[in-house]
Amino acid sequence: MLRVAVVGSGPSGVYTAQSLVQMDQEVLVDVLDRLPCPYGLVRYGVAPDHEKIKSLQQNLRTVLEHARVRFLGGVRAGAGGVPVERLRELYHAVVYCVGAATDRRLGIPGEDLPGSWSATEFVSWYSAHPDAGADGFLTGARSAVVVGVGNVAVDVTRILARGAAELSPTDMPQAALTALAASEVTEIHMVGRRGPSQARFTTKELRELGSLADTDVVVDEAELALDPACADASALPAAQRRNVEVLRGWAAVPPKGLRRRIRLRFFLRPVELLAEAGRVAAVRFERTAPDGRGGVTGTGRYEEVAAQLVLRSVGYRGVPLEGLPFDVERGTVPHVAGRVVREGTVSRGEYVAGWIKRGPTGVIGTNRPCAKETVTSLLADAPALVARELPGDPLAALRAEGAEPVEWPGWLAIERAEAELGASLGRGVVKLPDWAALKAAATNLNH
Repeated sequence: MLRVAVVGSGPSGVYTAQSLVQMDQEVLVDVLDRLPCPYGLVRYGVAPDHEKIKSLQQNLRTVLEHARVRFLGGVRAGAGGVPVERLRELYHAVVYCVGAATDRRLGIPGEDLPGSWSATEFVSWYSAHPDAGADGFLTGARSAVVVGVGNVAVDVTRILARGAAELSPTDMPQAALTALAASEVTEIHMVGRRGPSQARFTTKELRELGSLADTDVVVDEAELALDPACADASALPAAQRRNVEVLRGWAAVPPKGLRRRIRLRFFLRPVELLAEAGRVAAVRFERTAPDGRGGVTGTGRYEEVAAQLVLRSVGYRGVPLEGLPFDVERGTVPHVAGRVVREGTVSRGEYVAGWIKRGPTGVIGTNRPCAKETVTSLLADAPALVARELPGDPLAALRAEGAEPVEWPGWLAIERAEAELGASLGRGVVKLPDWAALKAAATNLNH
């Protein structure tokens, strides 16, 4: 009987487990996660006001409740946890679905000034990720700059502009809700170095900005005109064409003088974050222009935008997992059809799926075919893999390695605690905000 460990319980990990139990009627799958909670970025990356996307958790839940799938939270693989070599001994095969855990950097002076944060840090804070740092994002901020024009940039822009009444029904942690309710940020600039036709946001996300209460959306018609592709939007692919049409609509309407203002800016490249009194005070941008090859070039013209809060949203990047090979340039684990490659040789028994396999591209659904390809490779290798005798159920061995696995009843206890917390605050479900609260809830099985 094939026994497989899947490391990571986000969409790629759960879809890998699903493909395994669908394609092999006897396989046993342990889904490991360093957090005591499943669902990965669906729980800790999808914006709290996107309830429809977050409802995908119910689909993932069905897989994790399968009779031949076992969720083991609180199990870290690699450095500080269970070594990769030990996992390989405990299971016939290990599939790493660990995502892309860090942000790409801008690489400009002032990037690390107080008040400058990665968008991931901000998302982790308002999503109650237990690793989230201090909550001083909004301290003294009246104007914010969001660098990037993808869906994450739209998310953080929208959350900055949302009112407390709109966020209270969500599962946002109470501390973040309180801080956002008291926010004095009234000016938000979302800035891209290329043109509107090349922006990565989806039209649905973009349109949401126009439906926010007491918020003007401002687009400079002159910046749209800098994009040659906007001159005849009919030649663009449908998604980009719809984006341009939405932006044109906003550019044609003068602002109403509402309390908050979102400015969508294009063809501006950040070159430096400027300081005042030891923290970020403005962003210096260089005006760019299309280079005719799909990129942009600098023009030597500059402008400064005042900002006491800067959120950098220019993409995710995978990080090395101790014991696995890593392609530093791509930020992925080298592989062939999901099989890990070590020093030019396929390592049967070790596999990857999701962003750590292909890079941070695609939507949640992209993980399905990605996982299926990896599982197909794994099952083709299975006859040789099962020839190796295992030491028995890995659970005791994982505990011996210092792990404190949170099994499915522990996760259900966390869910109950979050429902009770929300009820005590007069809200719906409210996430527990830190490691201590999660661990306490997970061990309170009789609550």
